[in-house]
Amino acid sequence: MRLVITAIVCLGSLSWAAQPAASQSVTPAVSADAVAAGNQSDAAEKHAKRTACLKDAKSKKLVGAQKTAFLKDCMSTDTPKPLTSASASSVSP
Repeated sequence: MRLVITAIVCLGSLSWAAQPAASQSVTPAVSADAVAAGNQSDAAEKHAKRTACLKDAKSKKLVGAQKTAFLKDCMSTDTPKPLTSASASSVSP
């Protein structure tokens, strides 16, 4: 009995493995290497921008909520914005 069940399972798995998958795509739109390179480039740009924003915040001697607000604003823009006295006074410690 065990031999019959084992034979059926083996033959069934062999016939299943021999069938090609119906929905396989041969040509991807973008290669995995290009996607990985793009992600690394984006990460490098974001890191460089954050480093520049942190350096700017440190030179302005910002701490706490003022530093957080400055970094959030700086990271959301294309170029770092200087912190004006009006925006510094609107953030309370």
